[in-house]
Order: sequence, then structure tokens, then C-alpha cells
Amino acid sequence: MSIPFSILDLAPIGDGQTVSDAIENCKAVAQSAERHGYQRVWLAEHHGMRGVASAATAVLLAAIGQATTKIRIGSGGVMLPNHAPLVIAEQFGTLAAMFPGRVELGLGRAPGTDMATARALRRTLSGHVDTYPDDVQELQGYFSDANKAEPVIAIPGQGTNVPLWLLGSSLYSAQLAAHMGLPFSFASHFAPDMLLDAINIYRSNFRPSRQLDKPYVSAGVMASVAEDQQTAEYHFTSAQIKFSHLRRNANVPFPKPVDDLQSVVPASDMPMINQTLRYAMVGTPENVEQRLQQFIELTGVDEMIFSFPIHDQAARINAIELTAGIESIMQKQTY
Repeated sequence: MSIPFSILDLAPIGDGQTVSDAIENCKAVAQSAERHGYQRVWLAEHHGMRGVASAATAVLLAAIGQATTKIRIGSGGVMLPNHAPLVIAEQFGTLAAMFPGRVELGLGRAPGTDMATARALRRTLSGHVDTYPDDVQELQGYFSDANKAEPVIAIPGQGTNVPLWLLGSSLYSAQLAAHMGLPFSFASHFAPDMLLDAINIYRSNFRPSRQLDKPYVSAGVMASVAEDQQTAEYHFTSAQIKFSHLRRNANVPFPKPVDDLQSVVPASDMPMINQTLRYAMVGTPENVEQRLQQFIELTGVDEMIFSFPIHDQAARINAIELTAGIESIMQKQTY
């Protein structure tokens, strides 16, 4: 079965790199994705992380839109509890006016940061996670034409009907996406445990909506693809080190790869890392093709979304190109 491939990018700030470097690299990733027929490029909202440059997600998406011409661009996701829905409607309504027919809004329920930073982002409000379904509905209202007589309107935003996605790593967002009739993307690239249960709940409970008439689900995997297995594994050590850092709350730039992983990652961390990254696609295109086929058969996903956690920019672009070369699986976009 042929399905679309997409990319999730955190605009990584690599060790020895600047934020400006990360932004330029992010634009180059999007341009490569467009050249090679990927469906969409998403950026993720994270705050206070020294290795991530996509905190101001809408701002960076404007740069990505200017650097490309046709590929879909969006968030994977905007963490809605951090923001008033009206602000997000205005931001993405502006993007939709700048790049008609290309912009979509993926939404997450987590803060995407530590709680101190979350309070700094929306410090005057409390209990906002519990209002998440209402906030999603409020966003839908701002984007629709039916909101014209309301006292609060989104300009830009009104009438743009920006497509919404719900993102998640648990069963909650799967249930909500099914209830609201929205496409669903599961974060199996870093939280794989509930992948199959979430997809089953989503499909079993899906109710058609104005946006979507049948279930549509994507799943994320990390990928390090190279001409030989050793090189792919070498570049993937950056992701493995990163997860070791996360376990210890070490807030540092995205690490460089190493020849000897055991020299920098304690052996006690490896079971957790291997479990968390068990769906990662690491190897030659031939090996990755086989693993992808197994993953798609297991999950029945409608779309694959890849994160390429590779420090070296040339190697990252090469991995994007090699993955696009798996033509037995990838449904390329001709725009």
C-alpha cells in the first residue's frame, strides 16, 4: 500500500550551532521535503529548551511558507493550553491568508515545557487543560463563516476554515478526535506505548464531521537513514543521547553523534531509550523499507510522519532524500 510521507521538525539547535543556523536548516529541510514529494511539514511548539528553535511556531511557519511554494505547512503541534484560542486563530488565520490552501493546525493538550514556563506562558489562567475540548471548539468557531455575528471575531482567521488535527500520546486525544470528527496523529516517535490502543479507539468511535467523513490517522517515527547501516546508527546516537539527557533534566543543545555510545550514555539508561525509540527507522533504505512495511501492516496508518533527529545538516537532508526514495511505500505529492 502506498501512503503519504510527511516531516515533523523541531528546528533542532545542535551543539555548536546557533538559533539562526537552526532556522536556516529548518527552511532547507522544508525545501527538500517539497522537492521530494512529502505531503506536509509540521513544526512543534516547545518552550525553554536549548535544543529547540520552534517555540514561536507560527512565526517560524511564516518563514517556512516563504521558503517553499506548495507543500502543506502546519503545527505538530501548537500546545493549546498555553494560549487563548483567539490568538491562535489570528496567527493561523494570518498564515492562511499568506499561504492559501497550505496551512493546517495540529493541536496538543500538553504544555510542551516545564510547569514554571507553562505558568509564564499563560500565568493569569488556571485549570486550562480541563477546557481543552471547549478551546478546540472555540477555535473552530473563529475559523468558520458562522461566527460573523458574535461579539468576538478573529480577523484574520474568520472564514479561513483552517483544517484542525488533534495530536496525542495517550487515549484522551484519540477519543476527542473521534468524537469531533478530526484527523488524529499519534506521537509514537517518543511515546509508543498506547499507539495501537489509541488508533483502535479513534477508528472505532469516529463520527463524521464537516471537515472529515472517515477516520484519518498518522503516526510518528524517528528516522536515521544512510547508505550503510553503520552510518545510520552513528547519526542516531544523537537521539539516544538526547533521551538520556531528558531523563536527567539536562537542558542542553541537540548533541553531536558519537562513535561509542556507551562512553556517554549510562548502561542503565539503555532499556528506557530502546523501549521509547522502538519504532525508530535506522538503517539503509532497504532495511527501513522492510521495517516501514511491518509498521504500516501493524497499525494500518493512513500516513507516516518522520522526525529526522540528525545533527549534521547534510546527513539530515540525505536521510530525507533516501527515505523519499522508498517508492514502494511513499505516495509522492505532485502538487
